[in-house]
Amino acid sequence: MNADILAIGAHPDDLELSCGGTIAKLVKQGYKVALADATCGELGTRGTKEIRSKEAEEAAHILGAMTRRNLQIPDGNVEVNKENTQKLITLIRDLRPTVLIIPHGVERHPDHVHTHQLCREAWFYAGLRKLQTRSKGRKQEPHRPHHYFEFMQWHEFQPAFVVDISGTYEIKMQAIRAHASQFFNPASKEPETRLSSPSFLDTIETRCKYYGQKIGVLYAEPFLTQFTLGVDDIFDLVVHKG
Repeated sequence: MNADILAIGAHPDDLELSCGGTIAKLVKQGYKVALADATCGELGTRGTKEIRSKEAEEAAHILGAMTRRNLQIPDGNVEVNKENTQKLITLIRDLRPTVLIIPHGVERHPDHVHTHQLCREAWFYAGLRKLQTRSKGRKQEPHRPHHYFEFMQWHEFQPAFVVDISGTYEIKMQAIRAHASQFFNPASKEPETRLSSPSFLDTIETRCKYYGQKIGVLYAEPFLTQFTLGVDDIFDLVVHKG
């Protein structure tokens, strides 16, 4: 089954933290959304590869995704090379999405930056007919999604648009909490990280409220695009009533 949207993150929980509300909203609107993680997050301070895989599947179920794939690229070593680019090309040609949602290109974590670069290169090369790939023993047809949008992680940018997620914010937070190994747990014996501090999830709520306030809604998520966007009806735009 083809996907309408393919959202790609470097690690399990990246998508939920950054654009989980948008993913849940797209599903509620009737779109088929697929998720993909470049790595299993096995170098993370907390949790294990097996635990994080189960958490990722639970989160995908909560969001309503049609599938969640893992590219099995080594955590902490997301290289922008032919092998990894081909993994993403194969995935894009397999799912044939219209839109990609990918990490922003400026980030504190090198894996996020390199995943962005892989996504941009695969987006282009997946449309080249003479670049051949195979999946399940069959030759794949070329496919280039119409466009891609970048989600915000640690680095803040001036967004091209924000998505009202007021109706799916609680689903986003439920999906985030499915990654229980990564967040605050007073009974945990594992070392504390930035994500596991008691106040971390408050910062997620604050950011969603901040961008929501920008357009006069409760919660929103920001996105960037390198493309010029057009509108058919300016009254479809959500703006803060000033």
